[in-house]
Amino acid sequence: MAGSLLRGAMAGAAGTVALNAATYADMALRGRPASGVPAEVASRLAGKVGLDLSAGDEEATANRKSGLGALLGLATGLGVGAAYGLLGRRGDLRDGLMLGLAAMAASDAPAAALGVTDPREWGVEAWVADLLPHLLYGVVTAATWSELRP
Repeated sequence: MAGSLLRGAMAGAAGTVALNAATYADMALRGRPASGVPAEVASRLAGKVGLDLSAGDEEATANRKSGLGALLGLATGLGVGAAYGLLGRRGDLRDGLMLGLAAMAASDAPAAALGVTDPREWGVEAWVADLLPHLLYGVVTAATWSELRP
């Protein structure tokens, strides 16, 4: 079981690298800024557990939120991969697409629940910008899992 968990987390790490690369490529191609959603989710979650991120000046606070937002993304990618590893699936394309949707839900549902964003108000461009990197995450995670499983 521990081996499956570790292999799944490793596969999730590979998928997370692919998701981040796709996101940064999109930012470079379209000239768009980084999303503030992960930082805001991190800020609101920190507040819910009583963690004060505001020590220091505004820049330090913003940097803390940004760093925690990025760490949440990494934790989500590794966690979804680890959970997939425990399921012991085959790692085929269908699994990859489902994994991508699961990762997207794992990141978007908390943001929506915390009132940071409302996916019902997103346009087509926003949905595509969110969906494609997550699908890439899923496909890379499943393919990596397939190569790593015994």
